[in-house]
Amino acid sequence: MGIRTKFNLALFFVFLLGLVVSGAISYELLRRNARAEIVRNAELMMEAALAIRGYTVSQIRPHLEAQMANEFLPQSVPAYAATETLNEIRKKHPDYQYKEATLNPTNPRNRATDWEADLVQTFRSGAQGANELIGERDTPTGPSLYIARPIRVGDPACLACHSEPSAAPATMLKLYGNANGFNWKLNEVVGAQVVSVPMSLPVENARRAFTTFMGSLVAVFVFAFVVLNLMLSWMIVQPIRRMSQAADKVSTGDFAIEELDEGGRDEIAVLGASFNRMRRSLQKALQMIDG
Repeated sequence: MGIRTKFNLALFFVFLLGLVVSGAISYELLRRNARAEIVRNAELMMEAALAIRGYTVSQIRPHLEAQMANEFLPQSVPAYAATETLNEIRKKHPDYQYKEATLNPTNPRNRATDWEADLVQTFRSGAQGANELIGERDTPTGPSLYIARPIRVGDPACLACHSEPSAAPATMLKLYGNANGFNWKLNEVVGAQVVSVPMSLPVENARRAFTTFMGSLVAVFVFAFVVLNLMLSWMIVQPIRRMSQAADKVSTGDFAIEELDEGGRDEIAVLGASFNRMRRSLQKALQMIDG
């Protein structure tokens, strides 16, 4: 096995090891960054919903209270305002979802589905002291990440509409009826704010970046492989081949060959100089014997 073959095998195994290690590390970093981006998007949407709720309570509801005696206006309800506003976003981005999933809602559209009900029950049970749950689930349009936070009856004013049907505003009963949305208790977890955002685009961007990185790494290796082989041939293989050919001729008594180049200070030059001295010494010794 020649020097070039040994060198190329060693270089290949080193590259293969580096490719595997670099690939594993870069893939994990890109995956984490993609997930962090998705979580940031979900948290931003959640904060937007909370801001809409706060704005509705402080600046919208006071202006509608005078009309509430004649007609119940759902626009004064923070959950309704947040849901309606974020539903406008869904017209262009249908994979983004916001829902105030409730076990016993006044508005039927807020009723929790099975997986949302599981989140609510987790909050109600106080499992692990959870105030926020982050997870992933499969949807018909692809994987989705969700963030859920508990909806807790923290304001006694909420019980004016949700304690007993007899205590609720007549206009609200006229709109929604008296079958749902009652018997809530102070400090009770009645639902969960749930934001769902798609994972497909950030994950695809991460995959594309990973593919580009690995392709670039392979291209760099191929370039380095070619350059190193050219340097190996020019600096090591060819001088050694010339030296080997000269040694073969000297071994048969042919001293007509030119001396090897001794220029430089590397090991090949030192070896060439040693060979030239050996050749001259051998030539003189043979001349003395012949003489």
